[in-house]
Amino acid sequence: MSDGGAPSYKAAGVDLGKAEALVDRLKPLAASTRTEGVESGLGSFGGFFAFPRPGGAQLLVASIDGVGTKMKVARLTGAWENAGYDIVAHCVDDILVHGGRPLFFLDYIGTSSLDLDVLEALARGMSRACREAGCALLGGETAEMPGVYVGGEVDLVGCIVGSVERNALILGDAVRPGDRVIGLASAGLHTNGYSLARGVLIDEGPGVDAAVPGADGTTVGAALSASHKLYLDAVTPYLRRPELHAMAHITGGGLPGNLSRVLPPAVNAEIDAGSWVTPPIFRMIQDLGKVDAQEMHRVFNMGIGWVLVVAPEAEGPWREELAEGGWDPVAIGEIREGSGEVTVRI
Repeated sequence: MSDGGAPSYKAAGVDLGKAEALVDRLKPLAASTRTEGVESGLGSFGGFFAFPRPGGAQLLVASIDGVGTKMKVARLTGAWENAGYDIVAHCVDDILVHGGRPLFFLDYIGTSSLDLDVLEALARGMSRACREAGCALLGGETAEMPGVYVGGEVDLVGCIVGSVERNALILGDAVRPGDRVIGLASAGLHTNGYSLARGVLIDEGPGVDAAVPGADGTTVGAALSASHKLYLDAVTPYLRRPELHAMAHITGGGLPGNLSRVLPPAVNAEIDAGSWVTPPIFRMIQDLGKVDAQEMHRVFNMGIGWVLVVAPEAEGPWREELAEGGWDPVAIGEIREGSGEVTVRI
């Protein structure tokens, strides 16, 4: 787990800096394919395409992602159905950031050898999430590739297409100094940071059957298998309210890496990590792995899976409404003048 310094995501095999550099390399290549209907560049949570005609009132919004090495936890715990739910929830949440409502979803499953029970469980999870989100599981691809995939391992990827009216598109350009940041609780790691978490808790740690301190007997396996939250029902009532200025889905990169994606260049977000209670599973990773606090916030959601940036007068009433719906809202920060950066005070 160590590359000579403190344990980190990079030492666990995932280089976020290299991933950011790759996006910079890909941007001009993607730009070279641009057609009349394209209305976004790389870096957003979803891509926008005007359909059925360029410049029209209706936009398609699309995104693609994977469950990543959480699938290795599913293999250890048998929580395959949760993994199927995860990929749909992650993709729906990504396009929801921009106000998109899901239309249909497609999956890709890659493995060395087909296990019908595993594939059926994944499909059950995907179907359940699609029903909750009101979108169709339109189809997919199952690839059996021995020699490419390690025996027993499964890869799961999903692609979603949704729609949003142009006048309802949320891009973050309305964010102003003085706006408030509301965080909604996550259910755990969701689908990010598992290479580091597995190294600390499983490969070099107590294992999936160990109890998580302070989590009422929840095991490591159960905590790491917890389903990704689907925030559609929480957010939908606010999508057309003018007080909503931006949203962010807190995935890989944590609050700093994701909230910054929706900030205008003239503002900063100042986040107070002491404003919410860090869930026990994250404290266990940090304590056992001796992971630096800033690294934890750069890799994991740390208990905040969704962020709304709202006008100051909306903060109190919206938090009350969200709390009544069981979404555990917390006032976690404020928008200041700046240069598009996110600071997490620990």
